[in-house]
Amino acid sequence: MTGQHNTSHEHRAYLPAMGKQWLLPLYDPFARFVGIKRVHEKLLDRANIRPGQRVLEIGCGTGDLLQTLKRRYPDVSALGIDPDPSALRRARRKAARAKLRIQYERAFADDLPLPDGSFDRVLSSFMLHHIDEEEWTRVLREVKRVLRPGGELHVADLDGTLPGQEGGHAHHSGQTADSLPDRALSALVDAGLTGVRENGYGRARLGRYVFYRADVG
Repeated sequence: MTGQHNTSHEHRAYLPAMGKQWLLPLYDPFARFVGIKRVHEKLLDRANIRPGQRVLEIGCGTGDLLQTLKRRYPDVSALGIDPDPSALRRARRKAARAKLRIQYERAFADDLPLPDGSFDRVLSSFMLHHIDEEEWTRVLREVKRVLRPGGELHVADLDGTLPGQEGGHAHHSGQTADSLPDRALSALVDAGLTGVRENGYGRARLGRYVFYRADVG
């Protein structure tokens, strides 16, 4: 991997996968319970991945999505980044046990130590809602920077739609603010990505979720 880590990363705050660092051992059992693997399969179904491509996951946590990716597409190059060293250690151990060649590095999604135009696909699974909305556009601009022309971003995240709003997201009676999907789509557009759209929905034990996709022209 090229580029230099920002030394200020050592002191930056971040939200651990389970909200509290001591809860990290519960993350994988929780993910299994709520059905995250099925969401990962659906995300990869949408990602148009081909052999030989370079794939980056931002906010990889303990590495389950990239393990699913490598089992399905053994010939891709996979890199996961996350700010949590403890989660990354777990991800590396799991990949080693499974004999899967996956690279994991510590980094923040808004400051990727990666060259311009170096990935064919960027994936994100239930990471966006961990970031303050004011930071979304900055993160997504970094995604755009590291994607090659013709590259694609594929995201799965919580929908946030209130009960009774499932038929649509925008400006229901009595609703003055845009829904979470509306705001996510706006951030994707503001970041300069093209082909921005919602790409399906689902429901799991953790609630309703939505897929997004965007690309670099």
